[in-house]
Amino acid sequence: MSIIKNPLLFVGSKGEKNLYALFDSGANLSCINPEFVDEIEEKVHLGRIRKIATASEGHFIEVEYRVTLDFYMNDALLSDEFLVVPGLSEEVIIGAATMQKWRIKLDFEHDKAIVDPKVARMQLI
Repeated sequence: MSIIKNPLLFVGSKGEKNLYALFDSGANLSCINPEFVDEIEEKVHLGRIRKIATASEGHFIEVEYRVTLDFYMNDALLSDEFLVVPGLSEEVIIGAATMQKWRIKLDFEHDKAIVDPKVARMQLI
């Protein structure tokens, strides 16, 4: 099994930071390590605490905050919501919902994530 982890530029209202993003098709939602959030974006309280299941049976992580961030893949500007997950072992995880939204394809043969620039193009009217 191959792991795809790439450095991406994440941009928020407070700044920007290059972070290593793990592309995980087994994770439904995208997540970010709280260690990096305060530098780039204000956290937004979820209203109700969410309990996220882990790989350990019966073990959950409580998540209280989210952030919306822009990020760049191959010069394509993308944006999505990231849960701020305490104790996250990665800097960022790009989950299946984000990959489906932006039609990101995983190329395990070449260890890279691919986004079609036509999909990511923003149109201003």
